[in-house]
Amino acid sequence: MRDRIVRRGILPIAAVAALSAVAGCGLFGDGDSHRGAAAPSGGRAGRADSRSVTALRAVEKATTRAGSARIESTTAMGAMLALKTDGALGWSHGSVGTLRITYTGGRLAETMRNLNSTSMEARLLPDAYYAKVGAPFARRLDGRHWIRYGYDDLAALPGGSGAYLTDQLRDTAPIRPVRLLLACGAVRRVGEETVRGRRTTHYSGTVTPANLSGEDAAALRERLEQAGVTRETVDIWVDDQALLVKKVEKGELAGGRMSATAYYRDYGVKVSAGRPPAADTADFKELMTTRGS
Repeated sequence: MRDRIVRRGILPIAAVAALSAVAGCGLFGDGDSHRGAAAPSGGRAGRADSRSVTALRAVEKATTRAGSARIESTTAMGAMLALKTDGALGWSHGSVGTLRITYTGGRLAETMRNLNSTSMEARLLPDAYYAKVGAPFARRLDGRHWIRYGYDDLAALPGGSGAYLTDQLRDTAPIRPVRLLLACGAVRRVGEETVRGRRTTHYSGTVTPANLSGEDAAALRERLEQAGVTRETVDIWVDDQALLVKKVEKGELAGGRMSATAYYRDYGVKVSAGRPPAADTADFKELMTTRGS
């Protein structure tokens, strides 16, 4: 019985919600957030507007250097899940941060409502991701309220999905949209706009796995294909400090449409995340190997 609950409940709710929340914040990483900006080379990337490319390289560097930010986002993943996220994340010395994830629609949200829970606290630490479950779910975990997902344990899951999830949780700098625009070769400067009272410059582009080129192309293409993205539009708004203020991603997934909007502020904010008490924590690996009646 416990095995069925774990496999059909904990993994799709907590792990998928974590990935969706991180994706919605614009944090799909490419596994190397501290590498310098890739220069476009060959293919369509060579025809990108040079001023826009220069500006986006500055955004990549400034965002990586800032090290942390407060983030708000909304995400919809087809009919599976819709959620909103609020919190702060740091990426200078490994992933660290706390997110409040609120389920607003989709099949997994309905599952959560059946468990008398519509939101979840998530904590990211350099070695693991922690998900806090509600009281009804905790009763099925011998009263424990937290689930620990060790990144090494997630990476060992069969089929490649675990390694993909681990990459995203280990690399939380919100620079994936910038690198997609650099690699797609069709980024354009839309113009100047005011976003939440801040003057910004708006950049936009359309991305498909096939139109990516340059040094980052292989890694970005692999992650798009793993996520089932066939086509995506990316829009970012950047302030005069070359920092992201807003990003919007809309795309086609194998299972339906996806959209994600995120806002960023308070770059450089101090971020911390406490490790939950061991006595109140169930380990994902242990749960997946436990058999019950």
